[in-house]
Amino acid sequence: MPSTLYDKLWNEHHIKTLDSGESLIYIDRQYLHEVTSPQAFEGLTKKDLKPWRLGANIATPDHNVPTERGRSFTVENIDDNISKIQVVELDKNCNKFGIKQFDITSSNQGIVHVIGPELGYTLPGMTIVCGDSHTSTHGAFGCLAMGIGTSEVEHVLATQTLKVSKLLNMRVVFQGKPQQGVSSKDIVLYLIGKIGTAGGNGHAIEFSGNYIENISMEARMTICNMAIEAGAKVGLIAPDTTTIEYVKKHSSLSDNDLTLAQNHWNKLSSDTDAIFDKEIIIDVSNIKPQVTWGTSPEMVVDYDATLPDLNSDIQANKKNIELAKQYMGIEEGQKLTDLKFDRVFIGSCTNSRIEDLREAAIAIKGKKVSETITEAIVVPGSGMVKAQAESEGLDKIFQDAGFIWRDPGCSMCLGMNPDQLKPYERCASTSNRNFEGRQGNLGRTHLMSPLMAAHTAINGVIGELL
Repeated sequence: MPSTLYDKLWNEHHIKTLDSGESLIYIDRQYLHEVTSPQAFEGLTKKDLKPWRLGANIATPDHNVPTERGRSFTVENIDDNISKIQVVELDKNCNKFGIKQFDITSSNQGIVHVIGPELGYTLPGMTIVCGDSHTSTHGAFGCLAMGIGTSEVEHVLATQTLKVSKLLNMRVVFQGKPQQGVSSKDIVLYLIGKIGTAGGNGHAIEFSGNYIENISMEARMTICNMAIEAGAKVGLIAPDTTTIEYVKKHSSLSDNDLTLAQNHWNKLSSDTDAIFDKEIIIDVSNIKPQVTWGTSPEMVVDYDATLPDLNSDIQANKKNIELAKQYMGIEEGQKLTDLKFDRVFIGSCTNSRIEDLREAAIAIKGKKVSETITEAIVVPGSGMVKAQAESEGLDKIFQDAGFIWRDPGCSMCLGMNPDQLKPYERCASTSNRNFEGRQGNLGRTHLMSPLMAAHTAINGVIGELL
């Protein structure tokens, strides 16, 4: 029977169907961080259990860590007591149970969805979970990767299995060549604007088409990262030569193991006659740079468009449009280009990889951050990204322009650390969500690409990229 990529991964890891109709599947890799793991480890201790397979688990602190640290920084230097407790507990639990951790002092510490692939722990064909919704990022490698809750984190630690219902299949085909200045972030925001944040509910989305075939692994990770914002639990891209070359560069597999693995990875694609429950075809050649205007990723328009009025044919209902405009301080008839920005954030598990930083650095080289911008920060996704950027002189380009160069962490993406917006500040952000208060109480977030964020920092407003 013809199978989709998701079906193949599911069948390879399926253990049994339960009486409830749910299934038990085997999990190859679990990533852990300081926010959703403490209760899971506490559960293991109370039940006198140990992790089923130690080597399957990798940990790092990312959500709560300050991004102004320096070389001599330790856990004890964290000012916020709750953040300190969570990071300390991760240290204690990893030491107690023997789990590999890249702690706050490690040169490889970083956002969990950035360090996993770059350190070679994410491999094609794996099932991957983490107590974080953007685990879908790893689907760019042809993995069945999904976010889970704290109780499920404990279950995976104890049994290396997960109880879950099978998803429906959805395919999004991106065809064509994008315009200059249009990135994968723009492409996926455009998709979310078209289908809404519920468009992928109950589905695993497989991304395909000649656009996908021709982009980098970094760009693919951005698209799969944002699949969750389209309502999907899983985002997938079939492994190909680009995937294999990335894995060869980053993994520690022997040549023999790589050869054996590659023979299997080459089979991880949807059969030509596989049936999808939903299918969408999008021509990317007509897409302009995208910027969100409201309080949901689906509230997105072309960067130069007039903002939607209450009669607009968009996914959000009229009440939500009105509430979003009030929260965002937007008046009828305004354009995005009319809005003045206070802060700029380049980072997050969506856009903090070396390719993202290179793109932004090119845009600001030899220029200065606008005097109207209170603060512009760049937060590399990992110690490896930071070191690579510094070796290329990108840190100097950013600092010469007036950006603040930070240490790795989730940073302003979710504001569980000192990097937060003040009330009513307007931020150009490369992160993945723009919910009310996401980056700080009453903060106003506009999602965009690293290139658009860089230009906004220089101009103080959204403008032409050329």
